[in-house]
Amino acid sequence: MIYNLVVLFAVLTVSFANIHDRAYYEERFFNWMKEHKFTAESGTHFVKVLQNFADNDDLIEIHNAGTAAFKLGHNKFSHMGRAEWKAYVSQGLTRPKSLKGAHYILHAPADTSALPASVDWRGTAVTGVKDQGQCGSCWSFSTTGALEGAYAIKSGKLNSYSEQNLVDCDLITNGGNDLGCHGGLMDSAFEWTMSNGGLCYESEYPYVSGTTQKAGTCSQKSCVHSEITPTSYTDVQTNSDSALMTAIAQQPVSVAIEADQAAFQLYKSGVFTAACGTNLDHGVLAVGYGTDAASGLDYYTVKNSWGTSWGDNGYILLQRGVSQPQGQCGILSGPPSFPSL
Repeated sequence: MIYNLVVLFAVLTVSFANIHDRAYYEERFFNWMKEHKFTAESGTHFVKVLQNFADNDDLIEIHNAGTAAFKLGHNKFSHMGRAEWKAYVSQGLTRPKSLKGAHYILHAPADTSALPASVDWRGTAVTGVKDQGQCGSCWSFSTTGALEGAYAIKSGKLNSYSEQNLVDCDLITNGGNDLGCHGGLMDSAFEWTMSNGGLCYESEYPYVSGTTQKAGTCSQKSCVHSEITPTSYTDVQTNSDSALMTAIAQQPVSVAIEADQAAFQLYKSGVFTAACGTNLDHGVLAVGYGTDAASGLDYYTVKNSWGTSWGDNGYILLQRGVSQPQGQCGILSGPPSFPSL
């Protein structure tokens, strides 16, 4: 009761400078809070997140009234302002100082005519969308996604492997190069999986760091499965659409992108064409490519690790063939990489 009164007082004392009146945003925000089971920490916090929500609501409305090839929409991040969103995304990707380097480099083919017009590994070599939560562990989800895809294509069996295994065990203190909830890199996670002799299944070593926001104690016990041990990993030639398409035609590929922009935060559907930068801060998985029938735009299909409430059921279509050498959101510059089993 006291909390409700504090919130009410805070709402009555704040003034909006948005498109609609305060009551409009309050109703929508209360519905959003119920849907996402969100509770403000205090009256002051409520005012802050309500204002963020209102600003994001305006951005969505204005954008969707235009003619862009993609739509924005509310999701579990709608209460975050620009600075908060940048801080949230920035914790996920770090480059180790002692990375050995890829065993091979996949170069763009001289003749691209043999490449299929479209590829989509979903349903055969891609597990369901997962959620990293409040932990900066995107690198581990991109890594398991690439390993899951490689093993499914090799064996015909699609298994879900443990991100928590990587978050807890692939640490500098345990012979690895990554930093748990404070970031990592897919190539170094491939290297650690090689030296570790495989990974555990998700069911054996479930993910918990999304709520604890930190790595736990490494407890692999006897659940490591050797069939997921890479024999090598390959980096894809940077700044080349044809090289990345060649790689994706073989298997799902780990890629790094910049994801700290407002349009990315609120992406809902369509081919993402917004300016998003090339300062890589987020690891994801490229699982296909194609051409959008409605807009005629070429795209990459990218699996994210923010749950199914974000984006198009957890996926985003990033524009392919842009004039920027690094690709949309820097997808071509990582470099992209994939393991061989």
